[in-house]
Amino acid sequence: MKKVVPAANPDAYVAALSGWRRDRVVRLRTAVHSVAGLDERIKWGHIVCFSNGPLLLIRAEEARVLFGFWRGKRLRDIEPRLKPGGKYELATFDIREDTKIDFKRVPELVREAVALNARLGNPAERHEE
Repeated sequence: MKKVVPAANPDAYVAALSGWRRDRVVRLRTAVHSVAGLDERIKWGHIVCFSNGPLLLIRAEEARVLFGFWRGKRLRDIEPRLKPGGKYELATFDIREDTKIDFKRVPELVREAVALNARLGNPAERHEE
């Protein structure tokens, strides 16, 4: 597997993209940024937003854009296409070139994810509920 140098910052990450993937990432970021108080940075080679711990990710791959939430399993009533997987309560939305997205719904997902992290703590740490 070829080692790739991560982008210096989220803007550089987007600048390196083209076509439909760039369009989706730009539109996702715009919707995510409508929710104040998030810390956005490059972590693990892609865009990650933090609010009391990791909150969401945006990762452009060759054939898809992955949009995920660390507590995404709890957000499936808002967006049923979030698929559970990975550590914690991670769930991701697999976006392809022809995937229909209601970008007006993204801030609702983000606000609920922020509320969950505020109530339950950092999802990367072990918590008892």
